[in-house]
Amino acid sequence: MKRITPRDVGRRVSVRRELPPEDAEASYSDVVGDLVDWRDGVLTITRRDGSIARVAEASIVAAKVVPPPVRRLTPARLQDVASRSWPAPEVAAFGEWLLRAAGGFTRRANSVLVLGEPDMPFPEALDRVNAWYSARDLPTLFQVAHEDPFDRFLDAAGWLAEGDALMRTGRLVRAADVLRDVDAGRVEIGTALTDEWVSLYHRVARHAGGAERHVLQGPPGTLFATVSDPESGRPVAIGRVCVLGRYAGFAGLEVDPAHRRRGHARAIVKALTDRALAGGAVTGWLQVESDNRAARELYDALGYTDHHGYHYRRSPGAT
Repeated sequence: MKRITPRDVGRRVSVRRELPPEDAEASYSDVVGDLVDWRDGVLTITRRDGSIARVAEASIVAAKVVPPPVRRLTPARLQDVASRSWPAPEVAAFGEWLLRAAGGFTRRANSVLVLGEPDMPFPEALDRVNAWYSARDLPTLFQVAHEDPFDRFLDAAGWLAEGDALMRTGRLVRAADVLRDVDAGRVEIGTALTDEWVSLYHRVARHAGGAERHVLQGPPGTLFATVSDPESGRPVAIGRVCVLGRYAGFAGLEVDPAHRRRGHARAIVKALTDRALAGGAVTGWLQVESDNRAARELYDALGYTDHHGYHYRRSPGAT
């Protein structure tokens, strides 16, 4: 007997389903995970490993809500997901550091992501990292979480902090519920990065090295949203989401100044949130500069909260 309903979307469930008669190995199969969607008689469940199961309602013989597992999403784990969603063309592992280079396009893609310890003492590791970036004609930058031991080492060595930012997370089902009455019919979504989308992204306007398209296109699971002016056809609002298993990263939300306060940003976030849920994601995340009040307020309303803070460290002699 089923003990779950569509109102349980967003909760963790255990479902037993009857398998087709041609499956000779077993009569039933169990699925445990987050119920992220239930429509047209099909349940979409995201397992703990990020895989997705779609279960026909008619095949269910038993189901129940189960307690969520004890799970802590560490800053290092979330930053690793974020780095894979914003991939630099060149990445080198150095112990638990990731050295990234993208011709100078964004600090995220041109910095050392500190996820743990290098495989040698800090002073020697610094020399090796400096040489790696010098060979690419790039300054050495570290992306490091607040309170990380290496951040304290850099601070004591005189490395300058810049680009203070927040990693924020939220439950996608809660955001979708808040946005349920928003009309997203104006939003077009595609899997390919287009010239029209790029034309509105302000960071590209400051960069012409060519690596930006590699970074922005991202891995499979990246979607691009566009709202176009009905008269001129040119884009007036854009957004991007990258779905990696259970996680969906939102970025690139831009609205032309002449078209603000018309609900375009919320429409884009709704459209991308719905697609992320349909793709099996459970948790949304975004990286936002600490002083970006508008972005923080938008996602505050959707239930997002601060996960951790981070910043970049630059050598005092770098330009």
